[in-house]
Amino acid sequence: MKLMTRKKIYSSKAQKIEKDNILNSLTKKEIERIVSFEEPEPFEILGPHLLPGGYLAIRTFLPRAKEVWIQRLNGRFAAKRMQKIHDAGLYQVVFEKQQELFSYKIQSVDENGHKAEFCDPYAFLSDISDEDLYLIGRGQHYQSYDKFGAHLRTFAGVAGVHFSVWAPNAKSVSVIGNFNHWAHGVHPMTRLRFSGIWGLFIPGLTEGEVYKYAIKPSDGSHSLLKTDPYAFQAELRPNTASVVADLGRYAWKDRAWLETRKQKQTTGQPVSIYEVHLGSWKRDGQKNWEFLDYRQLAHELVDYVKKAGYSHIELLPVTEHPLDQSWGYQVVNYYAPTSRFGTPDDFMYFVDYCHQHAIGVILDWVPAHFPKDPHGLAYFDGTPLYAYDDWKKAEHRDWGTLVFDYGKKEVRNFLISSALFWLDKYHLDGLRVDAVASMLYLDYSRQQGQWEPNCFGGNENLEAVDFLKEFNETVHARFPDVLTIAEESTAWPGISHPVRFGGIGFNMKWNMGWMHDSLEYFSHDPVYRKYHQGKLTFSLAYAFSEKFVLPVSHDEVVHGKRSLLEKMPGDDWQKFANVRLFYGWMFGHPGKKLLFMGNDLGQRREWNCEQSIDWHLLNCDWHNRLNYYLADLQKLYKGYPVLYEMDFDPQGFEWIDFTDADASVVSFIRWAKDRKQCLVFVFNMTPVVRMKYRIGAPFEGRYSEVLNSDAVEYGGSGIGNSGEVHAENTPWHRRSYSLNLNLPPLGVVVFSWGLTKEKAHPTGKTGGQKRKGANPWIH
Repeated sequence: MKLMTRKKIYSSKAQKIEKDNILNSLTKKEIERIVSFEEPEPFEILGPHLLPGGYLAIRTFLPRAKEVWIQRLNGRFAAKRMQKIHDAGLYQVVFEKQQELFSYKIQSVDENGHKAEFCDPYAFLSDISDEDLYLIGRGQHYQSYDKFGAHLRTFAGVAGVHFSVWAPNAKSVSVIGNFNHWAHGVHPMTRLRFSGIWGLFIPGLTEGEVYKYAIKPSDGSHSLLKTDPYAFQAELRPNTASVVADLGRYAWKDRAWLETRKQKQTTGQPVSIYEVHLGSWKRDGQKNWEFLDYRQLAHELVDYVKKAGYSHIELLPVTEHPLDQSWGYQVVNYYAPTSRFGTPDDFMYFVDYCHQHAIGVILDWVPAHFPKDPHGLAYFDGTPLYAYDDWKKAEHRDWGTLVFDYGKKEVRNFLISSALFWLDKYHLDGLRVDAVASMLYLDYSRQQGQWEPNCFGGNENLEAVDFLKEFNETVHARFPDVLTIAEESTAWPGISHPVRFGGIGFNMKWNMGWMHDSLEYFSHDPVYRKYHQGKLTFSLAYAFSEKFVLPVSHDEVVHGKRSLLEKMPGDDWQKFANVRLFYGWMFGHPGKKLLFMGNDLGQRREWNCEQSIDWHLLNCDWHNRLNYYLADLQKLYKGYPVLYEMDFDPQGFEWIDFTDADASVVSFIRWAKDRKQCLVFVFNMTPVVRMKYRIGAPFEGRYSEVLNSDAVEYGGSGIGNSGEVHAENTPWHRRSYSLNLNLPPLGVVVFSWGLTKEKAHPTGKTGGQKRKGANPWIH
């Protein structure tokens, strides 16, 4: 941007203007368009204009002004009064014998006697270049967040804010805020070269200024008041205005993490994710149970996560959203962290602090749909600009939200730029993409007659497929060390396969089948589990078709589904034993891990987004011991590479036996890459103690019992194998050797062979190693 240097305006018309009617050079229609807020190119009327004959006209629109002057900045001239040429507040002044533009300020006095002095917005050209317009038109302006929205700028020594917004179907667009008393049309934006993009630099505005766009639709209907789609900050709900924010001030201290992130986030590394809803993880009991801010959460959450053994935190959406009860999944501002917990700098501190303690941060990102709130993206310029126009594609009726139009290049650009924004400006380590299945299928949650087949007659949304491929390819090209994870619940092939091999391109995919089948199996009374053993083992038939994350997410402990503990049958002893057994199944099963907050406490009630999880339960013995057990499982997971380095390779898993349905016992091996080391998992899915139960063994020699979910320390009965067993030369399960084991009730025992790693928690009938003191994570 620079000072406006146009030499002529209205060149053909100006030839006819004579000296004695310079003041009447504007037509009535031009004046009416300005005062009626209907002028798409206000620079053609407002600001400075060199005219034939050596005249300079300056015009401004100030509806609240009583008197207005132009003050040159060279100090040699007195202020010159402007003439009101329309009662609505349009002023003009003409300078004679003026061949060049000059710097000036506008001085005004309003009807209440308040004085103001400011630079003229219409003396500055827009910051949007032809290259910006070209790239956005192609849908390839992947750093559009550096140009669009509100940006602090300084041009020709004048500081202010440059605004730009995409509204191609608008008749006119204006920036409104406290600085102009929220009056429409006082700061009309200009349509840039017929692009549908509008821009304006307003001198004098600073960080923290609140604003909206007043958008007059092309049909002439009432103006729409919209937040900025590219806003970096928003007001705290219920207020809905955007806030000017500076994202370049924070001093990051996470270089060490970023330099080693590639090694920590490969598929051959342990990934154990703690899924968190910041608004209900913990609240401030000293302040009427208000939210903790990002900085408080950073310290308390990191302390817990480190001690509990997780590698990553996954945040339910923190992109700004109007409704708390949406959990963040109905996003209005795709570039603003929610103000519920603080400022953009505060959120940067949160991520930075996590990185300084070697914890990755993944964000739930929602490109599948957006809400209908009138201040948001819905009917942004009076038309379904961001959504499909076809009613059969436009709406998610289950959620009452609108579907993005993935066929529009500008919409795709907006979304992909949003994804890159969080990785760039906030150093996030991954994006978990919500509701991918709803994007892929035209008939998702639609009845016959409510959807149209694609051009090939199928139910695939080809535009959404292309968008997801472009998203993944672009993210991985620019940030090759970050993770993209799909929440996708169908059998669509190749979700986590590279695009070049015909896939969608995600790094990983949630294994919803494993989750539903496993939870259903464990909900059965143990006496009936023998009839459902196939439900438990089926996941291994497809476990290596994708790169899976095993999730026990927020969706499974809400809306009448009951908490994980209360899903389990039996009395409290059996419930806790079942939960420990389930976690053993989860951590032994191939795939990365994800656990929602509260599940590791053994919370009894369902998750409620409006209150903290039940930290007081850690003062209760069984809950405390369950939490302790899960921390030991995390140590086992991180301590033995056999549990993660071959997660996505079928050579890393081998059944010993899954046929003993009558006893409800299954056993398998997790192999190291060189097959010289392994862990053996044996699960007893009933409360019946099985002494001297024989399973096949891969090798002779000593097998160390490295974990027993029935250890006394975990709240169990202490039945085990005294810390080790030796293989016998008794063939079993088509193997030359076998192990004769004591299987605890509703328990899992884990044995190592060929591993020199110190045992994570040796157990036996006595319960093994004793704890030193109470659980250190009681809050």
